[in-house]
Amino acid sequence: MLRNSELQGMRIPGVADKIITTLFADDTTVYLSKHDSFESLQTILDKWCQVSGAKFNVPKTEIIPVGTTQYRKDFYDERRMGPHQTPIADNIHILKDGEAARILGGWVGNKTNHGAPWARIVEKIEASLKRWNRTYPTMEGRRLIVQMIVGGMTQYLTKIQGMPIDIETHLTKIIRTFMWNGESTPSIALDTLMKPKPSGGMNLLHLKARNEAIELTNLGEGTPHTVPTEVVP
Repeated sequence: MLRNSELQGMRIPGVADKIITTLFADDTTVYLSKHDSFESLQTILDKWCQVSGAKFNVPKTEIIPVGTTQYRKDFYDERRMGPHQTPIADNIHILKDGEAARILGGWVGNKTNHGAPWARIVEKIEASLKRWNRTYPTMEGRRLIVQMIVGGMTQYLTKIQGMPIDIETHLTKIIRTFMWNGESTPSIALDTLMKPKPSGGMNLLHLKARNEAIELTNLGEGTPHTVPTEVVP
């Protein structure tokens, strides 16, 4: 119904099809032109809900204005996409510059702090490593834990948005501290531990190399490794 509607959606020069919606499990993202009516979208969704018995969680609905700084400001202040449209209901959150919405695990917004989404992940990593440390793991055990916890918890967000350098540096320090159980003067340099075993290392997770490999993979797939801070049509 969305794709067959009169909603214009977003157009990309040189691409025949309009971008109108992406759906994954219970996550629905709709792309509207400033010429589209939010009421028209609601009418389509309400009709679909009546037929299917489903229900959209309106309090979780978020709108990210896309366009010039002035357009975004007017959108937020007046709560409408165009000057002659009905204001959007107050229970639907419109994001200001600096705010980000989570879409399929990624954080998207205008002029956002790309380090902010990492704060919670870093906290979870630190808490998890602290628990594991109480089990007195061996060096090999610590290597496997680092791979599972630090590598596992950071790979997806790095893949879709990239990891800021300061976060990469901070996590590398966390790995060093965990591997040597807090010793201030480790007997073996971290760079040595990151080398392959035939070269005298432990094949410890090399975060910088892993991140660079992900970036190269993204370039090969033609997908950006970071979300733009501002999109102007």
